[in-house]
Amino acid sequence: MACLVAAFAGATVPSYSSADAGDPVPTYKEFEASTYVDVDGAYVVNGDEVVSTKGDLKKFYEGMVAPTETQADGLIVNTVGGVDDKWSASQVANLTYCVSTKFGTRHDDIVAAMAGGAGLWEAASSKVNFVYVPAQDASCTTRNKTILFSVEPVSTSQYIARAFFPSTTKRSRNVLVDDSIWSSGNWEPIDILGHELGHTLGFRHEHTRPEAGTCFEDNNWRPLTPYDSSSIMHYPQCNGGSSDLEFQASDAAGVRALYGS
Repeated sequence: MACLVAAFAGATVPSYSSADAGDPVPTYKEFEASTYVDVDGAYVVNGDEVVSTKGDLKKFYEGMVAPTETQADGLIVNTVGGVDDKWSASQVANLTYCVSTKFGTRHDDIVAAMAGGAGLWEAASSKVNFVYVPAQDASCTTRNKTILFSVEPVSTSQYIARAFFPSTTKRSRNVLVDDSIWSSGNWEPIDILGHELGHTLGFRHEHTRPEAGTCFEDNNWRPLTPYDSSSIMHYPQCNGGSSDLEFQASDAAGVRALYGS
């Protein structure tokens, strides 16, 4: 699967939908063998999304190769079994996280970028509240049960950063950030982490919608607002409306539609 960092090379996210005439559909074994396995053993799909187990990867594959159904409208929310993949009202008001001290001299920069990325969603909905817990930074891993998720450094050429969905198991509930976040052209660290935090709230890539015309992922989502090719959740290289990665009014409307004002 293409990765977030590949945007600068003009790469696209391949579609394996059985509805795509002429596209070879890999077997599950071929798909599993080609899927990137992260440092913590999780599988990375759709560029920057995580799948925790082989069983979940099989379900992901089955949804990906299912016939495409056209759905209208969306900033879109991930669905699991037809149900919105979202936090409860109490949990979304207390999304606790730590930032690993292993970022070293870049630690304070990541803290600031996380605050800025979180602030994009928080400013749009009073129901959303990311809570930084610096006291847990020294033991900031997925094993830390004091916080909801960890923010940790990673060294990889597969992506700039990757995140998780609310339904993700605790062992894979982290935001991993490569050092390339500081050299990503006009994609600013705040916006990159804003994109990743959109995933943590349950939002899917906007470009999986039929209007994008490319980069189809799967049909496991529900529309929230009209399609916006410039959404912060839309890869610019997937027929995006902007070469930048910026929070839009449609993103604000989407988070309010899912969690309230």
